[in-house]
Amino acid sequence: MQDFQYILPEIVLTAGALLLLVVDLFTSRQHQRVLGWCALAVLGATALTLLPFSGANLVVSRGLLAIDGFAFFFKLIFLGAAAITILMSSSYLEAEGLNAGEYYFLILCATLGMMFMASGIDLIAIFIGLETMAVAFYILAGYVKPNRRSNEAAVKYFLLGAFSLGLLLYGMSLLYGLSGTTNLRELSATFVAGESDALLLVAMILVIAGIGFKIAAVPFHMWAPDVYEGAPTPVTAFLSVGSKAAAFAMLLRIFFEGLPGLVEEWRPIFYALAIITMTLGNIAAITQSNIKRMLAYSSIAHAGYILIGVVAGTPRGFTAIFVYLVVYAFTQLGAFAVVTMLRRENVAGDELKDLSGLYFRYPVAAFAMLFFMLSLGGIPPTAGFMGKFWLFSAAMESGYVWLAVVAVGNSAISLYYYIRVIVYMWIKEEIAGPPIRISPGMVAALVITLVGTIVFGLYPRPLFEFAAASTQMLREPVIVGALFY
Repeated sequence: MQDFQYILPEIVLTAGALLLLVVDLFTSRQHQRVLGWCALAVLGATALTLLPFSGANLVVSRGLLAIDGFAFFFKLIFLGAAAITILMSSSYLEAEGLNAGEYYFLILCATLGMMFMASGIDLIAIFIGLETMAVAFYILAGYVKPNRRSNEAAVKYFLLGAFSLGLLLYGMSLLYGLSGTTNLRELSATFVAGESDALLLVAMILVIAGIGFKIAAVPFHMWAPDVYEGAPTPVTAFLSVGSKAAAFAMLLRIFFEGLPGLVEEWRPIFYALAIITMTLGNIAAITQSNIKRMLAYSSIAHAGYILIGVVAGTPRGFTAIFVYLVVYAFTQLGAFAVVTMLRRENVAGDELKDLSGLYFRYPVAAFAMLFFMLSLGGIPPTAGFMGKFWLFSAAMESGYVWLAVVAVGNSAISLYYYIRVIVYMWIKEEIAGPPIRISPGMVAALVITLVGTIVFGLYPRPLFEFAAASTQMLREPVIVGALFY
């Protein structure tokens, strides 16, 4: 019973999600927005129950979960991303004529899975969290049932996701077979430097392949453009931010807590993945005319940037990863909020031409999108510049100068397609079409993301300090209860 207090946030989130389904039964079609506010209330209650554990460093649930600064940081990202996604979803659901109850329920379920992934220090716990998140996203990707692209996105995501999950699970089973344990901190004591063999190398490669699918790293990225384009735009936003952050949390847990002694074996793999991912992602994004596909390839490139911090493997590198994930969350969610706003009667709003003349129609939205694109490109004084600067400097500090040089070159390439979005909004002639209706939730989402993008660019110190304090995941924990039955 003692352990239940430490997973109270997850319990509150689960109970709130189930309660939301009950409320949906008694909510008419005309009052669907009430469900959005209920979902936000559930996330708020979860955040309140999470705050008391900000300084904790415990192992609970018989060695399955860690309640530490690492998990706390990522859980805040997940809850914040889910809240912003819900804020931007109400007008989209009305435009598509979709039921809101199940939609918000699945958003909360995906968030629950992410939270367990961040806390998991056992391969079984991580796998259960991953599946909870993945199943919710499979359904959300195909939530627009009459839409052929949405159906195609769900099928592709499910099939490729099941295949990658098989690789990941096989790799985990090999790790268990070689060590006799699924606990990451016991794995770290079993696998030490200089004692690797061929089977262990195969296990690591399979795990990297499975995680590579979730972070959309090349060559495991083939699902991302089609799924991002076909899924409902708010779902795409949440998938590109929440799922990616959860996958990086899983990556950091497994390799830095479970396999730190084998760093010389797996670091070259991540080095190669970082270069290939950022380069191919940026080059492919240049040719895209669909905004969601462009942001999908951009998201692939950003996964490559974040892998730089993994390669560095230093406290500065960890801090850079944490900061970059927060910065990326604000910027990416804001960009997708603008794309979601463009969805209206008979207009999908996800093509570059749909942005034409946006400044003349809605200057505030165009101004926000300008900052989001500059931040994604790493231009000061936006938060994106600070994130990239810290990542690249972490690589140079660790001696990976050429990796930093390649990353800077890729950032320069990315400016082409980000500036092209700005050109369409501010220079292209305005096109005729149905008026855009902006809901209060959409306004809130845009304001929150824009403020985060600007404030963390001008005054990033609190974020850096919080991130640095949250990276102390390798400290000796306090164990609550016995590890095993």
